[in-house]
Amino acid sequence: MAGRLAGKSAFVTAAGQGIGRAAALAFAREGATVLATDINETALASLSGGGIATRVLDVTDAAAVERAIGEAGAGGLDVLLNCAGFVHHGTILECSDKDWDFSMNLNLRSMYLTIRAALPAMLARKRGSIVNVASVAGSLKGIPNRFVYGTTKAGVIGLTKAIAADYVKHGIRCNAIAPGTVDTPSLQGRIDAFADPVQARKDFVARQPMGRLGTVDDIAPLLVYLASDESVFATGQAFVVDGGIMI
Repeated sequence: MAGRLAGKSAFVTAAGQGIGRAAALAFAREGATVLATDINETALASLSGGGIATRVLDVTDAAAVERAIGEAGAGGLDVLLNCAGFVHHGTILECSDKDWDFSMNLNLRSMYLTIRAALPAMLARKRGSIVNVASVAGSLKGIPNRFVYGTTKAGVIGLTKAIAADYVKHGIRCNAIAPGTVDTPSLQGRIDAFADPVQARKDFVARQPMGRLGTVDDIAPLLVYLASDESVFATGQAFVVDGGIMI
């Protein structure tokens, strides 16, 4: 039985760990040919095979992004999944110019670069699904100590809607997902940075109405849906998958 993504090609950023890795594996299981990219070569090492090829990529490098997507899309790119991002902890008064520039560059500008590179080939084929990882933090909800992160993720939703509006008549769909707190290596790294990591984890769990953190396996099925033709009538949306934070 053919998978839901059989015959499709997918390009995934930040695929070395967390949501990006889970998505790359799920896409491949559903029959897609996947190019999994990440800046961390070690993290990518165990992903090769089973329909997945890997490539080291700095998504803030415009020329490198153009090359990678040009090569991946030479035979036609069907799905672009933008997962790269960084969570800065702090208020506006704790956000330096450097913090602002770094977060804007990685969380938002990288999506501008990848989408700009992928769109021409998608337009030529009159089809394509672009999926961006946003967050409930930002335009959907104000989360304490997430000033620049929330600002960039609000931008991701705005970017998503703008792309969707511009290309809705050309066979291109662009959607975003807005996760709550998901248990990933990135989150664990942030937890470990607190003076009391045990309490920090409890605090993260406490703000989840379901009483637990999300897992990457909670998120991957939604990404498969958005990548597949099952979601062909959906575009310009931010799909919330947050364990109830937005209730």
